[in-house]
Amino acid sequence: MDNDRTPAGAQAVQRAMNVLASFQDGGPTLSASDLSRRTGLSTSTAHRLARALVSGGFLEQDARTARYRLGPSMTELGRLSFHQRGLHRVAPELGQLARVTSATVDLAIRNGRHAVILIGGSVDPESGTGLRRPLHSTALGKVLLAWAPPGEEDPAALAPLRPQTERTIVDLDDLRAETERVRRTGYALNDGESFHGVRTLAVPVLDRAERVRYALAVRSTPAVITDARIGWFAMHARACARALEVLLLSPEERGLAAFG
Repeated sequence: MDNDRTPAGAQAVQRAMNVLASFQDGGPTLSASDLSRRTGLSTSTAHRLARALVSGGFLEQDARTARYRLGPSMTELGRLSFHQRGLHRVAPELGQLARVTSATVDLAIRNGRHAVILIGGSVDPESGTGLRRPLHSTALGKVLLAWAPPGEEDPAALAPLRPQTERTIVDLDDLRAETERVRRTGYALNDGESFHGVRTLAVPVLDRAERVRYALAVRSTPAVITDARIGWFAMHARACARALEVLLLSPEERGLAAFG
């Protein structure tokens, strides 16, 4: 009987996760029909799942409009994760890099097919959300692919690679070659592959196993990040990344480092 119940239970969990993921674009409130459309569930199923999430504090429902928003349990877990990752320590380093380079500086993490900016100049001060961009069309994403853990480095799972501009890499073999180049040079470039007139340079923030934990980017225009100055930008970005690798050590990792 357990085997019969497990798939249904796993399906319910996945559906609930999809309901929560519906809020990832930063929209403040969603109706049951909005959730239905974004998840592909019937309105009644979406409403039932939303009500269950309300009971756990993961969503809240406005009594007047009946629309849903993320609840206090999500706020609590988000804050806890932010601090457990040590991200509350990195703002001074990112600010210093921004001042030195006169560029927008961002720190991102991988979430599935996307690079998600957690902290930096691209985070909306009103919503608290950062840019969420496909891995294949960003310097951040290329870094996250190039130093990915085993089993996560092959871009085949990202197919089809949809173009953001005419310069976006859309061929898997080309993307594999690009990530190999990124590993050789130690940095990635996005030269108008996401937005016209924008050039971004990104470097990895590595863990003790030399796998990427975050990607660090400086973003400006080709007139600022010129071909002649790419090495200069990469040097400063790498120096900041090395500092972040220490700041972002967990307490357990700090203990191991202290004992060599």
